Amino acid sequence: MENRQQYEWGEGVYTLLSWFKKDRVKNARVLVAGAGALGNEVVKNLALFGVGNIVVVDFDRIELSNLTRSVLFREEDAYNHAYKADIVAKRAMEINPQIRVTPIVGNLFSEVGFGLYRRADVVIGCLDSRIARYQLNRLALRAGKSWIDGSIENLTGAVKVYSPGVSCYECGLSREEFNHIMLRTGCADVVRNQGEAGRVATTPISASIVGALQVQEAMKIIHLTPDEAAPFKTLQGKMLRYEGMTCTTSIYRFASWKNTCPAHEQWDDVNECPELSAQMTVGSVLQLLRQKFDCDFVEINMRNNKFIDVVVSDRPEREFRVMTPESQLDACIKADKDLRQLSYRTLIHKHFFENIDDRFPYQELTLQQIGIPPFDVIEVSTDKGVFHLELTADAALYE
Repeated sequence: MENRQQYEWGEGVYTLLSWFKKDRVKNARVLVAGAGALGNEVVKNLALFGVGNIVVVDFDRIELSNLTRSVLFREEDAYNHAYKADIVAKRAMEINPQIRVTPIVGNLFSEVGFGLYRRADVVIGCLDSRIARYQLNRLALRAGKSWIDGSIENLTGAVKVYSPGVSCYECGLSREEFNHIMLRTGCADVVRNQGEAGRVATTPISASIVGALQVQEAMKIIHLTPDEAAPFKTLQGKMLRYEGMTCTTSIYRFASWKNTCPAHEQWDDVNECPELSAQMTVGSVLQLLRQKFDCDFVEINMRNNKFIDVVVSDRPEREFRVMTPESQLDACIKADKDLRQLSYRTLIHKHFFENIDDRFPYQELTLQQIGIPPFDVIEVSTDKGVFHLELTADAALYE
């Protein structure tokens, strides 16, 4: 035990690198969105580098098909239907016990506190859909952070780095791609999945190459200093494409930044509030905010989620009380016997709340119960203007 306490991860190895700053890496915070094949490789490499604080986000469970290209998963994990994020975090800390890896089983857009994006040095996307990339791009840019996108298919892979003022994922979408995303995310009545996403054929080699390149770019961004010339070049505003069939690598300029893009909204006016937590009730938070701003009108805007108390089916005409955030509605439907038996052709209409004030009838519920995750930043409208307030009391959950 004494030897373990004296042993410093990477000592005498990474310290031989001229550009490597041990303390900066040890204190770095990286948010990894996705814990599949790419997420496995990315978190493994971050652990090997000794990145001190990693948050990994994924809502999915492990399947047997994941084992062929996911180095941190085991057969027992699939049979136990374990969550990917939980297992990735556990195995990464077995690799390097000197780091902290925090799993979040949930949606990166609605169930990850924005405070985590604000505190991250860099965000890494290991995602498999346009919708998830669209959402991650908005959150990263809102926090003023660079994010590193990785994609794999067959023997091909690509890495892109999006940074505020340089490149934006949404700016690069075609009209057709954007309309497809809006169709999938904007339907107010049809809330159940209409089909499962198809699997993409790929290999562990593609995942390991792309995941390694993503972490290499992350290490560069962690080491960037405004007043010092970097000894390396990053892929900011560029795309690196690897083609395994021909064993070729190409780098392209891949930057699009349109001044009118709504994704460029940046919250640089966030007030840290150590007195606020997602575990507080709606009623107590509203009262505290009225006192804080010395005003009568206070309203919390549910930007990333809505609270649904009732859903109504049209065939048969029936009302169901669900009391759940919108992000958890699909799971709620699957868990309810009567809702589960409805035809997928049945429309489900929601009665929801997207603005929370004194008229909200469920004042005894906590912020987390209505869909605001721990360490989030809430947008509050008052008589005196609009404010962005961080639930800073929850920061201890990730330290």
